[in-house]
Amino acid sequence: MSERLDARVLLLVGEEAEIVTPHTADPERVPIDRLVRETGIAREKLAGSKLVAVVSDGGELVRFERA
Repeated sequence: MSERLDARVLLLVGEEAEIVTPHTADPERVPIDRLVRETGIAREKLAGSKLVAVVSDGGELVRFERA
């Protein structure tokens, strides 16, 4: 079963976005094109965006949605 967590895009670094959730001590890097594809949020509006992260049983961020 997967879990849904609030997530926030802190900033963009090159072609990756740094994302934090309440369960991460350090930001996770995710490809920007993946976030744009999964959320529909334009690249220039990603920084600071609130998202929902779907997390697998193994703790992997498997999908992102608009909050």
